[in-house]
Amino acid sequence: MHHRPTKHQVNNTEPRRPDSDGERPPLRLVAWETTRNCNLSCVHCRASATCGPYTGELDTDAALTLLDQIARIARPIVILTGGEPLLRPDIFDIAQYGTDKGLRMVMAPNGTLVSGKIAEKMAQTGIKRISISLDGATAQCHDAFRGVSGAFHGALQGIENARAAGIEFQINTTITKTNLDQIPLILDLAERLGAVAHHIFLLVPTGRGKYIIDQEIDAQAYEKTLNWFYDQREKTSLQLKATCAPHYHRILRQRAKAEGKAVTFQSHGLDAVTRGCLAGSGFCFISHRGIVQPCGFLDLNCGDVTQQDFAEIWLHATHFKRLRDSNQLKDKCGCCEYRNVCGGCRARAYEATGDYLAAEPLCQYTPKSV
Repeated sequence: MHHRPTKHQVNNTEPRRPDSDGERPPLRLVAWETTRNCNLSCVHCRASATCGPYTGELDTDAALTLLDQIARIARPIVILTGGEPLLRPDIFDIAQYGTDKGLRMVMAPNGTLVSGKIAEKMAQTGIKRISISLDGATAQCHDAFRGVSGAFHGALQGIENARAAGIEFQINTTITKTNLDQIPLILDLAERLGAVAHHIFLLVPTGRGKYIIDQEIDAQAYEKTLNWFYDQREKTSLQLKATCAPHYHRILRQRAKAEGKAVTFQSHGLDAVTRGCLAGSGFCFISHRGIVQPCGFLDLNCGDVTQQDFAEIWLHATHFKRLRDSNQLKDKCGCCEYRNVCGGCRARAYEATGDYLAAEPLCQYTPKSV
């Protein structure tokens, strides 16, 4: 384990700046690919991650400097992801440092390395929640998706160890044609396991995901799935969130209106006060080499934290500024009455057209002005 450099002694007397002062865009979530090394070989992997080593990964000193820079402008949730973040030897130094800086530190392991001791270390260093992916309700389905026999069993054991250590966990599921019929079963499994949330992800064909683009569900199935997901709100105690599925924010409002309900924080939680695609507006991704992107699926270089201060990138990168202005959207997304709450998946538009401001290709809704 790397030792924490002394120049990074925590200073909680730093003045806390507001997330937004009318000019500064709010930073709510940062996903940081702490390493690209991984012990699995998932068929949909954004990073095409595998066993490394990978060159150029931020060292401990650079990692703690990055957390300093993030904490100076906001107190976002920082998702320690990968690859497999537990393969990084100084991961708990990083977690503890972020916790001491007042950041909400969470982690996205695949579960297979979460032993009892690892789970206890997570709790000790302030990891508030972990997300573990289950892409099937059975070992056969999940292991085929993850590319390693035993991945399902390992994930379940990791979940049990996290529970025993008092760590909150959520279940993430990437939806494709191969597991679409298993989504209700995975939700049931998440409830039985004691998860606090179930997040579904609609496949974005990047990385190895490009090779399974034929497994991407079509716009009609997309709409049906998100309507089903809306219906589960009253049937489960789990927090539900649709990710890489910005249309859900349109569907939520359409359904609420049809039911004669107002969309408020009290009635619909965070979905009422956030928007669909957060890339570059409330969320950003930092690669294992320090490249800042709007999200992990949208491969646009917005800056390099090894060369620039993170705040400078977040506040002033051209791509971020364009993504924050819904008037920049084109085609039917640009004239859609839901553009400020949906926005379309910018990464899916980019992969389909080469233009991240183009219309979302998997949306069957026709705006009223078209």
